Amino acid sequence: MVPDVSTGSDSRGLIVYLFGPGRRDEHTDSHIVAAWDMAGAPDPGRDPAATYSQLAKRLDHHVDLRTRELGGKKPPQHVWHCPVRTAPGDRYLTAPRTPTGAERAKAERQGQAVTARQWLREQAYAVAAVHNEADYFTVLQSLGIKVKTRLGPETGDVIGYSLAAPGDTNAAGEPVWYGGSKLAPDLSINRLRERLPDQEVADRPQDAADPAEPWRNATTAIHTAHSVLDSGDDAAAQGYLAAFGDALYNIASATTSPHRAELRAAAKAFNRARRSAIRADHQGATALRKAAKELAYASSEPGGLAIALLFTTVHLARAAAKWHEQRGHEQQAAAAEEAFRHLQAGYQQATSPVLADLARRAPRAATARRFEQDVRATLPNHADRILTDPAWAALTTTLAYAETAGHNPRRLLAEVGSERELNSVEHPAEVLNWRITAQPNKRAQAARGRRTTSGASSATATLHPPATSPMAMRPEERGRHR
Repeated sequence: MVPDVSTGSDSRGLIVYLFGPGRRDEHTDSHIVAAWDMAGAPDPGRDPAATYSQLAKRLDHHVDLRTRELGGKKPPQHVWHCPVRTAPGDRYLTAPRTPTGAERAKAERQGQAVTARQWLREQAYAVAAVHNEADYFTVLQSLGIKVKTRLGPETGDVIGYSLAAPGDTNAAGEPVWYGGSKLAPDLSINRLRERLPDQEVADRPQDAADPAEPWRNATTAIHTAHSVLDSGDDAAAQGYLAAFGDALYNIASATTSPHRAELRAAAKAFNRARRSAIRADHQGATALRKAAKELAYASSEPGGLAIALLFTTVHLARAAAKWHEQRGHEQQAAAAEEAFRHLQAGYQQATSPVLADLARRAPRAATARRFEQDVRATLPNHADRILTDPAWAALTTTLAYAETAGHNPRRLLAEVGSERELNSVEHPAEVLNWRITAQPNKRAQAARGRRTTSGASSATATLHPPATSPMAMRPEERGRHR
């Protein structure tokens, strides 16, 4: 730690400096961490019951109480102030560098909402989430960002890099450079290589036969991430959180719906939650990174399946907040909670019309009663909550589509009901609806397998048609038409 000790004679002035408002570089979340036993002394950073000036005056009275008892003989320079910061050689940390006061002032003069350092960091994260190292710098340059690499003297390999934002120059008109590790610890060239795929693999994955496959793969990978957070393997969990941060950028990029703005805000907020003092094991999260990368090339956004993916991100963000909170990572927990709020808002924007549309397509009463019997037989402990959930009508429609797609409803309910516990879920029918939506179309898969064997190929349809598609016939209506 690096101390910076100063002394003075004005306790009230120090309190104002530490807790009070300022013109710039204000302290955030300032509060008393520890003190002597001073009953009734307020914390100006925590007590909302009184105005700041009253609190500061009361705290000053407690702090200087003994010096006032000296009868006007207060010793000079009796105030001792020692701020500390981590030294450059200290252990690996929890956070990117914050912009300096000069950087913020420059952004204000130029009318920019964020500093060049912050803007570059966001662009670098978004690009690193999609491309391999070979294309990383090329794509940054395509965004107008200047790139300067540092090569090893013997091997000629890239051992570091710096970025400069478009138009960001110093007084001499030269670009202002920021090293990757100075933007954020996990944007250094070595940390990037830990997360990026094998450099020998082509950047663009092969086109999937099923357009919905990237969305389904991402949903499955995020389910796995949720399980890893519960596993007790902190290094693996940290690796999945880092991969989830990349996935959020790609999900936002692949989304064309109005809730895209909330997804982008969630990705930005989660940047703080993707890093901690725990060194990440990135190897285990390869499936999530691969699934996130596939989303970058998704040719369409399948309505129901895209919402099913969004649903899983909401729950993983909440789980990430709890995971960090349990380990005392206050800032990361707060960042994950902020991302959760954005994802939840986006989910609510996206899901209301879809669930309403599914409810309008609900099958006849006889079919709904049959599905009710299936629920009571397979999920007896949750049946009453499922059947009284407002999303039950929508779930019956999804079950009807699943049955048409070749699934046995009772077996399917048992399968998706066991993926994760339902006790803590507020809307169990809604949860089951999206879990079922993520299942593949069994009949289309079987047909594709037969055609592939005979030398032909075909696309695999999604289990659940988009909410905007024409209403499909119910299973009993199909029988009458045949």
